[in-house]
Amino acid sequence: MVDANILIMGLTFKEDCPDIRNSRVVEMAKGLEEYQANVDIYDPWVEPKNAEQEYGLEILSNPEPKQYDAVIIAVAHECFKEMGVQKIRGLCKKNHVIFDVKYLFPLTENLERL
Repeated sequence: MVDANILIMGLTFKEDCPDIRNSRVVEMAKGLEEYQANVDIYDPWVEPKNAEQEYGLEILSNPEPKQYDAVIIAVAHECFKEMGVQKIRGLCKKNHVIFDVKYLFPLTENLERL
């Protein structure tokens, strides 16, 4: 996992709200960083300065295409569902894995489940 580029989609406590209090995603991000992964977080519901002040985390406003070895869908925001699996795959390198921990997409999309 050393130097893997990982995108976590979602930081909020629950879907479709801006509340970051008690978010378990913070622990996930910090844990991945302990394994020397390069972790980016994307959550359009979060005010970036709140995440920086509360947790010391930077929030991307727009993830770049073809950058990630792995994507973790950590919050089931409707906007992520609207993006669809193909657009999310467009954020990834050729060999990648997408973990849909909230079961946002159907099993037929060939995503990893935890």
